[in-house]
Formats: sequence, C-alpha cells, structure tokens
Amino acid sequence: MSIRPIKSITQSKPTLEGAGVHLRRAFGFGKTSDFDPFLLFDDFRGDNPSDYLAGFPWHPHRGIETITYVLAGTVTHGDSLGNTGAMGAGDVQWMTAGSGIMHQEMPTGDAQGRMHGFQLWANLPASLKMTAPRYQDIVAKDIPDVTDDDGTHVRVICGDFWGKSGPVEGVAADPRYLDISIPPGVRKTLPVESSRHAFAYVFAGSATFRDASQPRAVITERVGVSGAAETTKTEMTGNRSLVLFDSGDEITVQAGDEGIRFLLISGRPLEEPVAWYGPIVMNTDEELQHAYNELRAGTFIKHR
Repeated sequence: MSIRPIKSITQSKPTLEGAGVHLRRAFGFGKTSDFDPFLLFDDFRGDNPSDYLAGFPWHPHRGIETITYVLAGTVTHGDSLGNTGAMGAGDVQWMTAGSGIMHQEMPTGDAQGRMHGFQLWANLPASLKMTAPRYQDIVAKDIPDVTDDDGTHVRVICGDFWGKSGPVEGVAADPRYLDISIPPGVRKTLPVESSRHAFAYVFAGSATFRDASQPRAVITERVGVSGAAETTKTEMTGNRSLVLFDSGDEITVQAGDEGIRFLLISGRPLEEPVAWYGPIVMNTDEELQHAYNELRAGTFIKHR
C-alpha cells in the first residue's frame, strides 16, 4: 500500500454565481486535468438570506452531471422535463444533463436562516454527451452510513466503502463520494483506488493530511485588519481547504482538537479533450459552438 502525497492545498475562493449567490469555489473554469473527471466544486453556505435567496434561475446544461448535496436549508428545483421537487438537509440530487436540460435551483434557509450545500460537476465522456437527461433524487434516510471502532463516521453517497454501497448508480466516471467525520485526535488511513484522481474538501474542524513520512504545510484562512481574507501557512488544514492528492492507494488523516469533517471524492479520469463555456461542456470547440447555436435557435432541448 502507498500513501498518496499531497499535490496541492488551497482555499476555496469567494465567487458570485446565479442571480447573485455568494459562494466559495474550490476549483473550476481552469485546468481540468488534475481533477478529471470532475470540473467544478462549489461550497454555498451562509446565515444571511440576502447572500443566497436570489438563487440559480432557469439556465441550461449539456454534457455534464451535476451533484448537489444539501446539509442545511432547502433547495427547490424545476426543469424542462417537468420535474419539480425540494432537497432538504442530508439529501442528494445527481442530475445527468446529457443532451441538454433547462433547470433552476432556488435555496431557502432553515428556521435559523442557515443554508449550506455543495455542488460538484462531473464530466461525461464523448459517448454519453448526448444521452437522455435523468435524475437520481436521494433522500437522507436512504444514504447508508458506517461508524468504525474509533468513532470515524462515513456517509456513503456514491461508490463502495467499508462494505456499504451508495444509492447513486450508473454514473459514467464511477465516482466515490464520501462525507467523513473523524473524532478529535484520531489518525485514520482511508483507501482510495490508485486508478482514480482524488481530492478532499474540509468544511468543519481541522486535520493534518500526511504523506508517507511528514505532514505537509497547508493553507488556512484568517481575516486581516482590513477585513479582507488573507492566507497563512499553518500545520493544520482548516475550514474550506481543498486538498488535491497525487497518486497512491490510500490517504492518512490526523484529526485536530475539534475533529474534522470533510468530503473525500474520487473518480476515474476520462482523459478526453474539454471544450467548456459556462454551463455547457463538450469535447471540441465546434461541438460547443453548435450547442450555443441550438440554444439561440430554440432547438437545444432534445427531450421533453
């Protein structure tokens, strides 16, 4: 077995999306090869409704899958297929946009005004870019979880882990999506197949992610005198830290005094060319232009 070294550790960056939603983007709209088959990861959270209530009104997608995981609040959605619904705390929606879909996602806070969720974009291979759109809506009670003897708790959203299988099935990149909580002071080694690209996103507590011998320096965030976010090197990963792993077949985490909660996501790289603009991702510039021509001409939607 080989521990995966850490390739990079960064902080998610403040971003404005949709009709004015304040969120943090961990990666996206840049170099895609390091995270292949994943394209983008957003962390949207807050306790000020004005930061998120404008939501994500009607917009198109083609050529990708979007994975939404809600921790607090509610996200209501609708689409061009006539689907409507709402995701609450602990729920997951895995949407395969395929040949094209129009949809909207509108968040509302919980009783205390809090909203928290994540959205991940996974690329589709060329052979499935124009597949029929579909949804997998998973309610919290249907997501299996497992607790190890040391108190480590894992929700298995997608893929197999510790004898449990997540409810999301038939996804092209064969991903594993885990929500992991490790108690204070516990050191844990977790398997990740060597054929996959893998990253962790920390959203509560802190930890040191180690390579084969020594802990790596990491980046955490603090607020400077001016009120602006600054970065500083410390020994521990903190809130909103993105950890990108290099090759290997396991990772080791040493939880801090508060413990740690993070997402561990991995997938088999597609290794295909990416032509990407906004919410549409194809393989060539010609395909991308054709998609936008169809959008303007009103012929974008293939299934209703």
